[in-house]
Amino acid sequence: MHEIQLDCRGLICPQPVIKTREALAQKPATVTVLVDNAPASENVRRLLEKSGYTSAVEQREAALWAVTGRADASCAVCAEAKALIDAAPEGGRRTLVFLSTDVLGHGSDELGAKLMANFLATLPEMGGNLWRIVMVNGGVRLASTPGRALDALKKLEASGVSILVCGTCLEHYGLLEQKQVGETTNMLDIVTSLDLADKVIRP
Repeated sequence: MHEIQLDCRGLICPQPVIKTREALAQKPATVTVLVDNAPASENVRRLLEKSGYTSAVEQREAALWAVTGRADASCAVCAEAKALIDAAPEGGRRTLVFLSTDVLGHGSDELGAKLMANFLATLPEMGGNLWRIVMVNGGVRLASTPGRALDALKKLEASGVSILVCGTCLEHYGLLEQKQVGETTNMLDIVTSLDLADKVIRP
């Protein structure tokens, strides 16, 4: 086992995650990944932990994060946990809800916000088939803005629904620190989720 260092500064999402995943195929004892934004550091950290590594994130400069992963046998359950996350709900299908805006429909944004809150509050009626909610672009505001929509998302997460929130989108809107629900994610996880889903709902 050996050590690998990657300089992923300047790479757009999801390249830092892809480069890290390629490096992990060599099964290094330690891997250190340099990135230039907070969402990338979070996405690399999550990949390392899901791959059986303990992780540490150090911000060295204003635009420099070092994410270090160390192989840890005690984290071997991580791969099993990921498999359980990706598994279809018992007796059901993987249904994914893809949200690219924080309002539902066109015309009145005020009405659209109310409809979106109603939509999210009604999702539990789907039963055990609801697997994952993915939020991109303006949809990430739902995970960051207090109100009925955020309350509904918190209840869904507490019930076991996986929620992924685009890190690049959070950074674009200045909402990284305001996110209150879900996991910060990257385009690789989003595309993989869409591929794994048996059904995608895009309201």
